Amino acid sequence: MTPTTERSTEWLDRLETLWRLPRPAVMGILNCTPDSFADGGRYLDPEAAIRRGEKLFAEGADIVDVGGESTRPGAEPVTADEESRRVIPVLRKLRRRHPLALLSIDTAKSEVAKVALDAGADLVNDVSAASDPGMLSVIADRGAGVILMHMRGSPRTMQQDTSYSDVLAEVAEYLRYRAAAAIEAGIRSDAVWLDPGIGFGKDDRANLALLAALPDLEALGHPVVAGPSRKSFIGRLSGAGVEDRLAGTLAALTPALRCSRAVVRVHDVRSAVQYLQIAGAIRSAAR
Repeated sequence: MTPTTERSTEWLDRLETLWRLPRPAVMGILNCTPDSFADGGRYLDPEAAIRRGEKLFAEGADIVDVGGESTRPGAEPVTADEESRRVIPVLRKLRRRHPLALLSIDTAKSEVAKVALDAGADLVNDVSAASDPGMLSVIADRGAGVILMHMRGSPRTMQQDTSYSDVLAEVAEYLRYRAAAAIEAGIRSDAVWLDPGIGFGKDDRANLALLAALPDLEALGHPVVAGPSRKSFIGRLSGAGVEDRLAGTLAALTPALRCSRAVVRVHDVRSAVQYLQIAGAIRSAAR
């Protein structure tokens, strides 16, 4: 299926509502995997995943991000067929039940992106910044959007080298280059989002620097995405276990409040929405 221009315009119109919110947009994480670091195995069953997606929307998620392959440090890849088997029934049912909702597919494989977009996803969240040679053309042909993320190597190898001479400059240059490639492939500039890849090939110092610099990354001309939720740097800094990192996660969302077009990717949607609403209101009152 190749979408019409009207389909592309319609979903982009829905995106515009995100930037009119009084807070950053919230993307709820839906891992249909057995091995994700925070909730692996909980939503591997399609019906359990669909119920989780429904709950994320009910809690206030502006976007639900459906993934079928873990990207935790050290994760092993799965085949495109297995990844598709995990996510396509979930996307189809969520799209039927929420025809106007925003759905993304978390994948680095163009074969998975193709069937996921045809099943109802609006954008592709690609941790490899579309390193698959066919990815950008699949997205452009379907009038969809893309999240381009910075990562060194693969999830299996990314933490083997976390040294940078200037992490912000290096990440910004890489994302600028990948955004230009996406636009050249035919993806609309406003449908290209940039993610610095918190926890993907970075040490704690780099993660903190990139979070603090979100407004600088937004200055590249695209919406920015931040995904610090429950990540290990929060545990190392606070001593908290994976299930006890909500407060640290909310603190890590704070820099997104200084951006005009930002998306935060989180596990705990209800708490993130409430935090961003109140913190945003306080920030506005201080002006």
